Amino acid sequence: MSRLIRARVDSDALRANLSSIRAQAPASRVMAVVKANAYGHGLLATASALSNADAFAVARLDEAITLREAGLTRRIVLLEGVLDAQQLAQAAQHSLDLVVHQELQIALLQAYRGPQRFALWLKVDTGMNRLGFRPREFALAWQRLSALKPAQLRVMTHLACADEADGAATAEQLARLAPLVAQLDVELSIANSAAILAQPKTHAAWVRPGLALYGVSPFEGRLGTQLGLRPAMTLQSTVIALRELERGERAGYGGRWQATRASRLAIIAAGYGDGLLRSLPCGAPVWIGSQRAPLAGRVSMDMIAVDITDLPPVAVGDPVEIWGPHLPVEELARAAQTIPYELLCAVSQRVPIELV
Repeated sequence: MSRLIRARVDSDALRANLSSIRAQAPASRVMAVVKANAYGHGLLATASALSNADAFAVARLDEAITLREAGLTRRIVLLEGVLDAQQLAQAAQHSLDLVVHQELQIALLQAYRGPQRFALWLKVDTGMNRLGFRPREFALAWQRLSALKPAQLRVMTHLACADEADGAATAEQLARLAPLVAQLDVELSIANSAAILAQPKTHAAWVRPGLALYGVSPFEGRLGTQLGLRPAMTLQSTVIALRELERGERAGYGGRWQATRASRLAIIAAGYGDGLLRSLPCGAPVWIGSQRAPLAGRVSMDMIAVDITDLPPVAVGDPVEIWGPHLPVEELARAAQTIPYELLCAVSQRVPIELV
């Protein structure tokens, strides 16, 4: 009872998913994406479990420094690069690979006078229209970075529609990339989780799995288990109170849920303060005992209510699965009209993570 809500992360599942990805892309090295606190799974614990990855990728400098200060010696790629000279000095101190996606970053590297020879990833925007040099800018950016004599110079792009079944948008992006690198002896990184699983032509020298590492499907309407993956996280909570309601009584903020009969509710320690989305509708499921129970009313900051009228007896202290082996996170995401990424990344810092 001391930990009313907790996220249990299966280290064997993480390792199994890494092995599955290697089997999908046997000629590629794996850059494990552990940004956003490893998609809510715990940055350090996840990196430890995935220590056999060839490299790690994070979005922000503080994530990379956390890994280095914990003793991680593998290659760490800073996906957003650096934005000023101070960040560049810190990146040098911690031996980080830098993604270079804009002119400012080339200028910073040109002005750098330290001893560190950076490993660089030149990012080209082939259609995502977010970060990266446009194809017409690529040749000059490559020339300028090459003149700096980096430790390594590689090329990266990001796929916008890798989860679409027809692959047309991905084919267009690959067609934009191909002539840029045709005459270069250079390692490429193109594939995200969806592309690794469905677009073998994108695998190249490096693949960058994110969601798939955590056992969750990047495809709408499919589960990670259907793709040979093992979901790593189980979000568990606890029944903290029971309520008996008469027909017609309402529950929760705004009285959104109303009993249509004499009803029993279980109050569970899980709310948007823990990362559970307020957009979850009445009727969204949780797992209590051996079956589902529907959400009754709005998600509040610290708790939810579920209708247990038709369930066997439930007691204060009983465990509850918010998502996990009995209730896939993909299903809960559909109920909230969002994607699994958001639910996983939303798990808040007050939820303890237990690596098992």
